[in-house]
Amino acid sequence: MLERLNQAMEHIERHLDQEIEVDELARIAATSEYHLRRMFSALAGMPLSQYVRRRRLTLAGAEVLAGRDTLLDIAVRYGYGSGEAFARAFRAMHGIGPGEARRTGATLSSQSRMAFRLTIEGSSSMRYRIVDKPAFVVAGPKARVPLVHAGPNHAIMNFVRAIDPQTLERLEKLSDQEPHGIVAVCDDLDPSRAEGTELDYHHGVITTEAPQDETALPVPAGTWAVFNTSGPMPLAIQELWRDVFTEWFPSNPYRSRPGPEILRIRPSPDHTQAEAELWLPVEPENG
Repeated sequence: MLERLNQAMEHIERHLDQEIEVDELARIAATSEYHLRRMFSALAGMPLSQYVRRRRLTLAGAEVLAGRDTLLDIAVRYGYGSGEAFARAFRAMHGIGPGEARRTGATLSSQSRMAFRLTIEGSSSMRYRIVDKPAFVVAGPKARVPLVHAGPNHAIMNFVRAIDPQTLERLEKLSDQEPHGIVAVCDDLDPSRAEGTELDYHHGVITTEAPQDETALPVPAGTWAVFNTSGPMPLAIQELWRDVFTEWFPSNPYRSRPGPEILRIRPSPDHTQAEAELWLPVEPENG
């Protein structure tokens, strides 16, 4: 997987002055567009579109300082429809406009080329299982919240605190299949997975059929990879997300597919530690 991903990265470098289609990158990487975006974001720490934009502005910055072409020629070469749009993007990355940078010979920022390598650390193994699950329904309160990669998500915390405990007790009685009990479900995430983008957060249960008075998210039948972890909250869970995409997917013949992501947490009495079970929708890599 990493070798194919690096071939896609090389394709980006050769076509920074041309249109870059994500479906072509996915074809080179021999995976789906959805999984490519997920893998890249997890491995690189930024959305694929942001990386391409920063690489283009890095090369554009060098050409601005070189002074051989007009600023408009450089803007058009790297996909900007106007000098104004180019100037805004240039300033956002470099902290200075292209005209001023050329006049003053300013110091600019640079986005290095990325390549992915497998690093072997220790001999630990991830605990997981593959489950073929029939269709089910997520039943429970829902909120639109921002995505937070590190640290607590205060929007989710405030939403959960506002749920009536009697509502949760009633919902738990509807849970009739794995994962049992109250679960956290994230759905309709932005493909970029960028910090601050919004998602649907459901706090409820997995059940066969939801009552009409509950918010219901129907989920079709499919295959799921289930991962277990334990440790301090929320660090252990955030590290599990990272390890799934940086270690498990590159080493196993599966790729992520569109669908909700389910987290079942059992916290310690003081809520500083937890046992967690993460369910991710997957499909065979050659499927």
